[in-house]
Amino acid sequence: QVQLVESGGGLVQAGGSLRLSCAASGRTFNSHTLGWFRQAPGKQREVVAQITTRGTTNYADSVKGRFTISRDNAKNTGYLQMNSLKPEDTAVYYCAAKEVFMTSYPYWGQGTQVTVSS
Repeated sequence: QVQLVESGGGLVQAGGSLRLSCAASGRTFNSHTLGWFRQAPGKQREVVAQITTRGTTNYADSVKGRFTISRDNAKNTGYLQMNSLKPEDTAVYYCAAKEVFMTSYPYWGQGTQVTVSS
């Protein structure tokens, strides 16, 4: 089992940057795919970015070129670097993890609020 704790959220002006961190417990972090999701008020949760155990990444079209997902397996930590932030990026951001054979994410963090002011 993996426990996840996000940090790094906050209030930033449009055009600014934030880096979210996702600290994972357990010794099997490097065998899990890591994902970042977000949920804005009144909207469904959506996937933002994912990174596999081999480092392959994919992004939602809305964040391509602005966000970068990464992981440091030695530190059991994942990251989401967010640049050129827009007001529409305002949401609660969650990290999640799943083993490679899983089709859905069973392990979730508590979320961290990101607010982008115009």
